[in-house]
Amino acid sequence: MILYTLKNIIIIGGGLAGLITSLQLQQAGAAVTLIERKQYPFHRVCGEYISNEVKPFLKTLGIDLAALQPATINRFLLSSPAGKTLTVPLDLGGFGVSRYTLDNYLFKLAQTRKVNFILNTSVTNVQFAQETDTFTVQLSDSRELSADLVIGAYGKRTNLDRQFNRRFFQQRSPYLGVKYHIRTDFPRDLIALHNFNDGYAGISAIEKDQYCFCYLTTRQNLKKHGTIAQMEQAELQQNPYLKQIFRESEFLYEQPEVINEISFAPKSCLENHVLMCGDAAGLITPLCGNGMAMAIHGAKIISDHVLVYLQGKCSRYQLEQNYSQHWHKQFSARLRVGRIIQGLFGKPIVSEAAVAFLKPMPWAVNFLMKNTHGKAF
Repeated sequence: MILYTLKNIIIIGGGLAGLITSLQLQQAGAAVTLIERKQYPFHRVCGEYISNEVKPFLKTLGIDLAALQPATINRFLLSSPAGKTLTVPLDLGGFGVSRYTLDNYLFKLAQTRKVNFILNTSVTNVQFAQETDTFTVQLSDSRELSADLVIGAYGKRTNLDRQFNRRFFQQRSPYLGVKYHIRTDFPRDLIALHNFNDGYAGISAIEKDQYCFCYLTTRQNLKKHGTIAQMEQAELQQNPYLKQIFRESEFLYEQPEVINEISFAPKSCLENHVLMCGDAAGLITPLCGNGMAMAIHGAKIISDHVLVYLQGKCSRYQLEQNYSQHWHKQFSARLRVGRIIQGLFGKPIVSEAAVAFLKPMPWAVNFLMKNTHGKAF
């Protein structure tokens, strides 16, 4: 039996990275409190496709994916704004499941395993005291909590990033994301990425008979047309595949989920002794289709290093250095490749050329995929 030093661990954020980290740490016997500003279940702006690379690890946590009835996805289609396409098989493949369903499942599982949850509450401040080697975490309901370790798994952007004076937060990001759930006539084994002027949209099956339809564009594109609906009609529907989706699909909620200020700039995975995980540590461009798998893999990496620390085998300084080095070794190259790929799509001329160039060379598409995805772990 492994003995752990009794430490109070606070995780800020209850998305994939936070929930998976809580499950792994609690499974090993650590004391974990997770703080989430919303109440489960709820929707998130997300492509809702997960690479199969995560399946072996999720099984070790006792996560029964089959119970969620995910869609099995093994083909990829890419279209240019004018409707030119290329299709390739996905060597590793993946599955589709909504964040509404998956996050709620993980939340309930973590509850049964005695993870302590504080919901409908935000973290407003985090301070580390060198003299006591502990954190003070201030909550939106005026409570103050003490913690020996704090993990930031709070997503793409929050006011905590301003408090930590993170470099990426000082620069405005032009991107916004929009997500719908729909019913439509579309192959359930296919994930498609459709380009349009100043953006790209993805569609893939999730549980039941539903599909996730999600796109990334810019604030300038929205500002030019005034409303999301007008922008969708004027820009997205210039792509014939997107036009078909809008005209022939049943949209399952009246208003889309929308998120602003999505930044793909490099981030640090350590801020004022807070260990960052998931999108808080770095965000891959959505067209790479690997953000959810990276969040899960990142949760494993951070948990593995924290458990070594709890065994008394390293100092806080060594924990921080070892985690930072491991995270960068695992993800930095993927993020760089993702930013390069980002430049190939979303602009009509460049997108048309990229699709035409890649179509006769499926090996090149597979090469790009392998450099933005990992291996089973």
